[in-house]
Parts: sequence; C-alpha cells; structure tokens
Amino acid sequence: MKTDWEGYYLDGRSAARHRVAIRLMRSGLEVTTEAGTLWWPYPEIRQTQGFYAGEEVRLERGGEIPEALLVSDAAFLTALHRVAPELATRFHDPARRRMRAKLTLVAALAVIGITTALYLWGIPAIAGIVASQVPASWEEGLGEAVVENLAPAPKRCTDPTLTRAVEEITITLTRTLPSSHYTFRVMVVDNPTVNAIAAPGGFIVLFRGLVERTQTPEELAGVLAHEVQHILKRHATRLLVQNASTGLLVAALTGDASGAMRFGLEGARILGILRYSRGYEEEADVEGMRMLIAARIDPAGLVRFFESLKEKEEGREIPAFLTYLSTHPSTAGRVERLKSLAAQADGQWITLLPDLQWREITQICHAGGE
Repeated sequence: MKTDWEGYYLDGRSAARHRVAIRLMRSGLEVTTEAGTLWWPYPEIRQTQGFYAGEEVRLERGGEIPEALLVSDAAFLTALHRVAPELATRFHDPARRRMRAKLTLVAALAVIGITTALYLWGIPAIAGIVASQVPASWEEGLGEAVVENLAPAPKRCTDPTLTRAVEEITITLTRTLPSSHYTFRVMVVDNPTVNAIAAPGGFIVLFRGLVERTQTPEELAGVLAHEVQHILKRHATRLLVQNASTGLLVAALTGDASGAMRFGLEGARILGILRYSRGYEEEADVEGMRMLIAARIDPAGLVRFFESLKEKEEGREIPAFLTYLSTHPSTAGRVERLKSLAAQADGQWITLLPDLQWREITQICHAGGE
C-alpha cells in the first residue's frame, strides 16, 4: 500500500506554494518541506476540497486563514482510509462516491413522486443535492442562456481597452486555481446599476455602475474574486434550481442541457432579485479573500469597496441603483470580518494594470454609450 505522496504546502501567511512529500502515518501526516518536517495530527485536520470527481484534495489546519496541503491524486484519500480506518467520518472516501451519486439521484426522484405538500417542503434540500451533482457542461448551458438575458449583446461594453483590463484582472485571479471545471468569462453591461451577478458555468456580469464606483483595479479584483467563489461553490446553480420552476429541477435531475437553456429568462430574473444566504456570502468572502492573497493582490481593495457601499447603506434606505447591497448584503459585521481576514495576510502585493489610468478605464463604457 502506498504511503508516500507528493503535494503542495501553503503556510497561510503568503501566496507561496511549496512542493512537499507527505507520508501517511497511523496518527497523523508527516509533511517534509525544504525547511524541515511538519507534523499534522489527524484530529487537527479538516478536509475542504476533494469531495467530487476531478477535484483536488485540500486539507487545512489552523484558523481563518489556515495552513493547507494540496494533493492532486484522489487515491491519496483511499490510502488514508486504509492506514487509519477509524477516520471514516473525518475524511471523504472516494470508493463511496459512485454509490453516493446513484443514491442521491434515486432519493431526489423519490421525493418528487410523493405528495405535493412534502414535495414543496423538500425542494430546498433537493436543490442542494442536485446542484452539487450536475456536470459543469450542464451549468455552462444554463449560464449562457441566463447571460443572454442579463447582458444581451447590444448592451455589452466591447471597448478593447476595457475588455483587456477586465480580462487581465480575471486571469491574474484565476491562475491561482490549481484546477477548475470552468472557463471564466466576464462581461460589462451598459447599465448604471451598481451590481455584479455570477451565473452558473463560469459567467460573471459586471454592471457599468459598479465598475464606475471602483476606485482602483484592486477593488474590482475583490468583487471578481467574490463572484468567482459563488461560481466555484455552485451557489448560483443552487439558487436557480431551488427557486425556478419544476422544469429546471427535472432538467438538472436528468442532465438535460437543452432543457436547462430554456430557462434563461427565468434564471436571469431570479439572479437579479434574490439574495444569497448569509452562509453563501460568508463562504464567498473567505474564499475570495484567500484567492486574492494567493494571487498577491492587496485584499484591502475588497474591504474598501464594501466600506464605500456600507456608507451608502447606513442611516437610509438602499437606493434602487445600489442593487448590489440588496443581493449581496453589506453589514458592519461583514466589513469587520473582511478587515480581520485581510489583517492576517502579509506579503508583497502586486500592482494591477500599472500602465493604465483606472479612473479613465471605468468611464469608457459610459462614454461609449453617449
């Protein structure tokens, strides 16, 4: 049985990835770095990735910005269960993945067939299960249909300078991902609303009003990191499956990509008016902050952006054009949590788009529409 594995170690203080050797022991992991050997007892380790086929295994240890181990081979988990079988409830076992997927589908279909009252009560639970199982290609078809309604081609800002700037920020962020099933596509729509919407399958729509409100490219990078995490965690997909008509749920259960594309208009309406849960927002905040730190982008930009929106929120009703506050609630407690996370990070931050005048970039879409 294989007990020695290769992986990467992140110390939680910088964006550096260190190649390490990981040895499976009876009571913990022995992690050998260039600087020495670390000991990770199993009771102190939690698994945060590697629950789905093709997803890299991520183990964490520590506080809000913890140390992490990354292992690309899912067989690592199988070997871990053989070395320490008493850990069955702490770490995912890939051997049970196929059976779990089949049981999930059977359970979901069974719930649909019972009485109307029980069916309505069970929709939120079913949505979470189904959304976690659909393939990325199905999400992409749904997301494309949604974006065609949220950002129709005639309304998109296609200025090459603005397009290149947004693409460069997006590439800088997403290159930190060890692997992803999604191709991220970001578009700016000529609309004065201050909002950004993550659609299933890797699509992000930025409204002109939000771009214009950012003071630096780092602030926009913070918004994008947050929205990318909504996509990676399938928050938008779950929201749509839970709140759309039953046809979309059936399309998700059967994997009908063409059926999903028929719900573009309904999906655009749902994403435009519903807010994410507090749990989803906190998850996107924390993971977005980690993404910024890994990309060496100053996380203070995300804090500054939410602070500027909070100033508009305090002591008054949210104006209609500040839709981002209603779909992404910005409370004082949330800003303080972001500040705390940012304060724990240290490192040398890069300067995004140093050769461009950001304020001029943010006005391009508006100027082009006049």
